[in-house]
Amino acid sequence: MSAAWARHLPDGMEPAGIDLLAQGSLPAAWRAQWRAEPAAPAVRVHGEDGWLTRGALDERSAAVAGRLHATGLLRGDRVLLSGVSSAAFVVAHCAAMRAGYVGVPLNPDYSRREVEVIVADARPTAALVDNAEIQAWLAQIDPELVITGPEVALPEGPPPDLDDLVPSDAALLPYTSGTTGEPKGALLSHGNLLASAQAVRMAWRWSASDTLVLALPLFHMHGLGVGLHGTLLTGATAVVMPRFDPNDVVAAAADATMFFGVPTMYARLVETNGVSQLSRLRLCVSGSAPLSADLHERVRSVCGQVVLERYGMTETVMLVSNPYDGERRPGTVGFPLPGIELVLDETGEILVKGPNVFDGYWDRPAATQDAFTSEGWFRTGDIGALDADGYLRIVGRSKELIITGGYNVYPREVEDVLRAHPSVDDVAVVGLPSEEWGETVTAFVEVSGAFDPDELLAWAAARLAPYKRPRQIHRVETLPRNSLGKVVRSELLM
Repeated sequence: MSAAWARHLPDGMEPAGIDLLAQGSLPAAWRAQWRAEPAAPAVRVHGEDGWLTRGALDERSAAVAGRLHATGLLRGDRVLLSGVSSAAFVVAHCAAMRAGYVGVPLNPDYSRREVEVIVADARPTAALVDNAEIQAWLAQIDPELVITGPEVALPEGPPPDLDDLVPSDAALLPYTSGTTGEPKGALLSHGNLLASAQAVRMAWRWSASDTLVLALPLFHMHGLGVGLHGTLLTGATAVVMPRFDPNDVVAAAADATMFFGVPTMYARLVETNGVSQLSRLRLCVSGSAPLSADLHERVRSVCGQVVLERYGMTETVMLVSNPYDGERRPGTVGFPLPGIELVLDETGEILVKGPNVFDGYWDRPAATQDAFTSEGWFRTGDIGALDADGYLRIVGRSKELIITGGYNVYPREVEDVLRAHPSVDDVAVVGLPSEEWGETVTAFVEVSGAFDPDELLAWAAARLAPYKRPRQIHRVETLPRNSLGKVVRSELLM
């Protein structure tokens, strides 16, 4: 643990006494909460009636686990989970975790091509999906898949052994990518997820008395691995929103204590009537993309909130955070969280170790080997700098990654789609700065003959999820290249 965080822990919590894995797994910790106070509220979904109590979450997730088990699923089998945030989605995710199945979160906005890639790689046994079109695709892609909605309308069966997981057991397989654009599954263990949730619980003073406004999608690690997991670990409550609406967030803040968002959300909130309501919250957190110093100040000026910025990634969940007590320094992400070791190598790349760091990529030994140093440090691909007080600032990325609205976009994937258009000779995709989105996906293309940017945008729309599509397309005579013919992306950013 960093000396900085030792200074910022709650009174009486000594660094030497912290065991982030003491509860063994998140499901074991959840069950203890659920059975201690079964009538206590746990989750309410905006637009759905009533609260999902702890006891109901316990009973319903056990029943879903039994239905899945009756189809022949075995511990370690992969289960696709896709849908808008709902009580059924929460129950299905908890069921998979409790039974030892490995959840594979799937963005419901993915195109068929994107779904096919993940199914081919993850080789799931079952899919819990609320989108009829994706269900139809899956039935064609893999006729052997057990496919149902998050409500899991399958014959009842006795549940398998539940909640007896150990830290090394596989828990979740979210997909990320390298600069090649080929999706890679980051295999997270129960220990990884527990350690990260415990670290933010301590760092952000998260307790059973908190209510989180959770407008982040649950197929994304920010919403799932931080928002939902932290809520259930601490015995707190969450108001889950199927989609982000700034007016709904402002209204929900009246009875809440925390809000987690991405810069795009904060940019919209500061323009919303009644945003001063956020002053009632004890904590607002931002992550998944850099929060500009200007937007940080605008939030403070309109509602008095000093947003706490943090840093994490799919392969590690949470890594670094500005302190709850003490200065939350704009333009920085703070200090390593409890249990995390962090160093900068000679190039400035951020290297990390800790119980939250995954062991490797699913079925990709070469990618796993490349991701770690010989001493076991994980290479984040991000370039950082430490100021005189030890605050970490993210200054760039060694991987050519675009973060827009809190989502990761990998240029190679977008380029491959655009390059397949018959009029495109070559293309380079970059992220241009945007206060609202963090970065906007922008394409520079070399074309033959007539050029219709709207036609090219429509081509991309049919093949990419909305957040991956270029927002701007610029025609250039020639892309800037070095002596070896490689495109020099930095020149496109000028």
